[in-house]
Amino acid sequence: MVFLLQDQNLLFTGALVLMFMIALLEGVMTLIGIGISDLLDNLLPDFEVDVPDTGLSGGLTKLLGWLRFGEVPALILLVTFLVSFGATGLIIQMLLESIFGFLLPGGLLALGVIFLALPQVRFVGNILRRFAIGDESEAVGRDSFIGRIAIITIGKAEAGSPAEARFSDEYGTTHYVMVEPDTSETFNQGEKVLLVEELGAHFHVTRPTSQHLMENN
Repeated sequence: MVFLLQDQNLLFTGALVLMFMIALLEGVMTLIGIGISDLLDNLLPDFEVDVPDTGLSGGLTKLLGWLRFGEVPALILLVTFLVSFGATGLIIQMLLESIFGFLLPGGLLALGVIFLALPQVRFVGNILRRFAIGDESEAVGRDSFIGRIAIITIGKAEAGSPAEARFSDEYGTTHYVMVEPDTSETFNQGEKVLLVEELGAHFHVTRPTSQHLMENN
């Protein structure tokens, strides 16, 4: 406990504590019957990338896609990052203390630990993504998502600023995708969108105009 509460380790210990708090909240949420998306909306801020179209927003979108953000529930990726960040940082500090007898400043070490944690998030995301698409007999390709009606769950979808959306396929499997409009339209949390085009890690969407289509998705 003394090791965990040393100043140099507080960032990593805090990440693990936050992970346990999220797990506790999820358990309480399950007991009282609140949907996971509601909890996500309260825990996580809107994912908006308010930068000019200089390639930076595209790079961030590629990074989120590489991490399987939008294909795996965001809460799972967040918890995975917290565990990876906290455990990796504490293990490195433990080795440094046992071998060299000192601890690195937490802020300085955190920069390197982030880069070590991200591949771990991708690894877990790749594994969970296989379960997210169901059994092989029920697997669906991303190209079949075109024409689906999804609901914005996290963020505000604007041109150049993707948000997370959720929908269920004909097998009852829930899919999470990153979406953005290719026009000046804006879609807020809770709004329905129509997936019209796949663009790498995300989809272009528009506002559904057919009531019949909305009722059958």
